[in-house]
Amino acid sequence: MISNLNKILLIFFLLINTQSCGIYSFTGASIPPGVTTFQVNFFENLAGNRPGSTVEPGLDNDFTNALQDIIINQTNLNLVSEGGELIYEGEITKYSVTPMAATAEITAAQNRLEMSVDFRFFNIKKEDDDFEKKYSFFYDFPAELQVYDVIDSAHKEIFDRITQDIFNDTLAKW
Repeated sequence: MISNLNKILLIFFLLINTQSCGIYSFTGASIPPGVTTFQVNFFENLAGNRPGSTVEPGLDNDFTNALQDIIINQTNLNLVSEGGELIYEGEITKYSVTPMAATAEITAAQNRLEMSVDFRFFNIKKEDDDFEKKYSFFYDFPAELQVYDVIDSAHKEIFDRITQDIFNDTLAKW
């Protein structure tokens, strides 16, 4: 009889815990009630309009895809091209390489690739969640290397950080 009581209590405890998780996922996402779709509008690369910035072909498409991928992989939301209940949009406003450390010969010892994004978020179901914010991150690399030697790892690190920050601010609420 005691073992049956323990089983009943265990089942009850598991049901309570499962139900209390509600709209949360195992990735930490907190999907707003009733929201099933999102859209990521194209992040145009406007960095070339800013002094010191350079235009990197394909950067806008790669970043847009990286943001879509993190939301797809960490939520059960459906990606749509229009009419999304959560809308992600913005522009790449900075993409530049600057020297960060000098040698005794007054040459660069380390360079920094930095990218900034002006971001806007809209929640069609709950307009109080709408916001605008600037996100930025960088990748440091030795001066003897060219940007094109490190571009894949640099973009991965920069995109991972910026898209995770956007995800946290919009869906994890951290």
